[in-house]
Amino acid sequence: MNANQRKRWLGLVLVFFVCVLGLSSPFQHFAAFPNELRLFSGQLKQLDYGMPVHAQVTVDPSILHVNGSKGRSLSVDLNKPLSLQTEHSGETTMKLKLFGKIPFKTVKVNVVPDLRVIPGGQTIGVKVKSAGIMIVGHHQVATSKGVKVSPGETANLQLGDLITHINGKSIHEVKLVADLAEQAGKAKKPLQLTVKRGERTFDTKLDPIYDAEDQAWRLGLYIRDSAAGVGTLTFYAPDQGVYGALGHVITDMDTQTPIEVGDGQILQSHVTSINKSQNGEPGEKRATFVKEGKVLGNIERNTPFGIFGKMNELPTHSYDSQALPVAFAEEVKEGPAQLLTVVNGQKVERFNVEIVHVTKQASPATKGMVIKITDPRLIEQTGGIVQGMSGSPIIQNGKLIGAVTHVFVNDPTSGYGCFIEWMLQDAGVLLKTEGANLKAA
Repeated sequence: MNANQRKRWLGLVLVFFVCVLGLSSPFQHFAAFPNELRLFSGQLKQLDYGMPVHAQVTVDPSILHVNGSKGRSLSVDLNKPLSLQTEHSGETTMKLKLFGKIPFKTVKVNVVPDLRVIPGGQTIGVKVKSAGIMIVGHHQVATSKGVKVSPGETANLQLGDLITHINGKSIHEVKLVADLAEQAGKAKKPLQLTVKRGERTFDTKLDPIYDAEDQAWRLGLYIRDSAAGVGTLTFYAPDQGVYGALGHVITDMDTQTPIEVGDGQILQSHVTSINKSQNGEPGEKRATFVKEGKVLGNIERNTPFGIFGKMNELPTHSYDSQALPVAFAEEVKEGPAQLLTVVNGQKVERFNVEIVHVTKQASPATKGMVIKITDPRLIEQTGGIVQGMSGSPIIQNGKLIGAVTHVFVNDPTSGYGCFIEWMLQDAGVLLKTEGANLKAA
């Protein structure tokens, strides 16, 4: 056997051993173990290395206790689970050395103050006023010469644009635009517009045209200033007096662009009937406002993870008024869970679901988990997930983990959910700090 053949065989043997090592249970436990842990104050967590070796662990005992020890350093058997008990909020580093000498693993541990919120499940009415006039379409104006043009298109205004000012004054109501158009048309002066398109704001001019058919001055635009619908309350944080709902952004029905909120309200609602979901056709909750449209809270933000604002008291008809602990995204596991929602009247009920897939997310992103409705009662009454169920809180192992967001059109018993962690950040209850560390507000 020549030198090249020996090198080739040696390479194959090394590849074989690397593959065997990579597939071994201890190596997989080590590789999957995070470099950073986030825990709530008072939380108990177990870590399983599954490695038949002893190690020396060093931590700050004022923040974290390992295996019940209040000492700074102790010897542990990594073949047995490590029990971590948080003591106070703060940051510490957990260092593990094999046989007390060989550096093995360093884990950054961030302990934040305990956080509990009251899960929702109540059906709510949503009324949103945009922070300006939304452009949702163009239309042609018939001039006196028989030519049809759209002044809005001529001014390069696009669907989804938001008119925030006309002639230097803020504008929020559609009904005021017609008078401004008539005044400008008669004076033969263009309207001076301030327009927001995405993150960019610019000024432009718009010349109204007299519509020979309607006998009125027109802008050649279809516009809207508000939206309304039905959704589900996800949580109420009594210590901060804020809520979160829906689990997804509110978009304009025509342009599908997110609505920038000027102001808005959520109102107590009553489910009157359910249009059941079926393959290819999502159903919906039908609901009406109750108690003369009792206002539960305001709407301050509309984000990819829902709507958020102030709420001064717990809404009635809660499933349970007791606050629950919340879970970080990495704590959510595949397996059984429960969902809180209303299918009749105002009664919040608890139904069984299965978390069938969890996406690892170190930063905010939608579609964090895939859920499947397994409760035959809910399937019988709704066919699965229906419109208006978005925001329904999901509970696993006694913790609030997320909210329903979307239904799969071709399988209405399944859909997406988002992690509660991202909703709590947008509500201002859980604040993101430098280095992706988190603290409770």
